[in-house]
Amino acid sequence: MSLGSFTERDGRAAVRFDRTFAHPVAEVWAAVSTPEGLAHWFPSQVHLEPRPGGAISFSGDPHTADIPGEVLVFEPPHHFAFTWGANQVHLELAPDGAGGCRLTLTDVLGARDEAARNGAGWTVCLEELRRWVDEGHADGPHSASAIPWQPLFEAHVAAGLPSGAGVPTV
Repeated sequence: MSLGSFTERDGRAAVRFDRTFAHPVAEVWAAVSTPEGLAHWFPSQVHLEPRPGGAISFSGDPHTADIPGEVLVFEPPHHFAFTWGANQVHLELAPDGAGGCRLTLTDVLGARDEAARNGAGWTVCLEELRRWVDEGHADGPHSASAIPWQPLFEAHVAAGLPSGAGVPTV
């Protein structure tokens, strides 16, 4: 499992992840762009109006308050982006040329020092997404079966990602 990389998007600090799946774009699109698919791997329950400018809301995450947001991009089956607090999350899918696809998740950060914290969190979430897409079962990022967050946070810090933002007390 690979860690996130620190980058910039539109002049803002960001954490980026690239994952490949041996599944077609349409199958992975359903897992990353619908409330039903997101329920298996995303850290919050998501309600959304699937259109640019549509409302999106996040609730039920034990580490954050409920948050409203806005759908920025909804271009099936390739690009879904939304605001989540001060952050923007971009999920982009492209065919890999072998019948599968590549997912790029970019979290454009509200603050640079969120990089290591969010990098660890997304690593946990993306492993749950892999389980859901590949195995048809995932218990979610807050479950006892999810990979532990703390060692991933420490690995992101050791890899040089900016840190200092508050971290969950788990």
